[in-house]
Amino acid sequence: MKIKYYILLAGSLVFGCNQSKTGESGDGAEKKLVIGATMLSMQNEFIVNVNDEMEAKAKELGVELITVDAERSALKQVEQVESFIAQGVDAIIMNPCEVEASSPAVKLAMDAKIPIINVNSETSAKPTAFVGSDDTESARIAMKYIVDKLGGKGNILMMHGFMGQAAQIKRDNGAKEILKANPGLKLLAEQSGEWDRAKGMSLTENWIQSFGPKINAIFAQNDEMGMGAVKALEAAGLKGKVIVVSVDAIPDALQAVKKGTLDATVFQNAKEQGGKAIETAVKAAKKQAFEKEVLIPFQLVTKENAGEFLK
Repeated sequence: MKIKYYILLAGSLVFGCNQSKTGESGDGAEKKLVIGATMLSMQNEFIVNVNDEMEAKAKELGVELITVDAERSALKQVEQVESFIAQGVDAIIMNPCEVEASSPAVKLAMDAKIPIINVNSETSAKPTAFVGSDDTESARIAMKYIVDKLGGKGNILMMHGFMGQAAQIKRDNGAKEILKANPGLKLLAEQSGEWDRAKGMSLTENWIQSFGPKINAIFAQNDEMGMGAVKALEAAGLKGKVIVVSVDAIPDALQAVKKGTLDATVFQNAKEQGGKAIETAVKAAKKQAFEKEVLIPFQLVTKENAGEFLK
């Protein structure tokens, strides 16, 4: 906790110095833009990848980026946005923890006339702009792959992310849509693994005890849980008998797909999401024209094309 506090304090001091330097100079030099970013969890590899790209783009554009970790807490996220508003940042990027519980943060920023851009995930409150992908489509792609591999018949298990988060809700909707269209597939069970690899492994171990050889496929709503599922299935000697598909295409998952341990993943473009979020925030802060919704497409990754994504 001390480290994270120090990072926030350091960011605040940098911002304070930038402000005073500009205010005292009187030479008409343009003030360096400061963007505050609150991220769902810096323990999640995909979110870290998005933030890395945000940092790279911020450096490229010459803007100051202050990143804080919401640690999966919507309440903390709202407080972080309040702090950014108090600091007088020029724009805010939020990677929402929850659809509803993170929404007050959007209203606070909008009321303060500070642009707020949601990246990767959504809130019910409408922000200045959204940069991400259509999570419903990612689940459709994953489930269609399972349908094809099972010939439209079999028993499926679904591992959810954090309940109430936009990605969880939309990936659930997309998966259920494909299940409804394929009555030969039966959903044996569904439960949250909270986007976490260890929890995904534990959940799969429990399912193996409950369903054993009845399991034909597992759809994990992200790669972290998918990789946990693979580990549990391998330990039980069942991996060759169960299809596992997940979403994000993080490096670990791409390597696993290439090796054939993870059957498929759905590529979500962290680089594009992070870069476009910063670009949109900068344009909004400068009152330039910007797109209010930037949707970046998903792509299926299998053993055949995994190499293209590993380059």
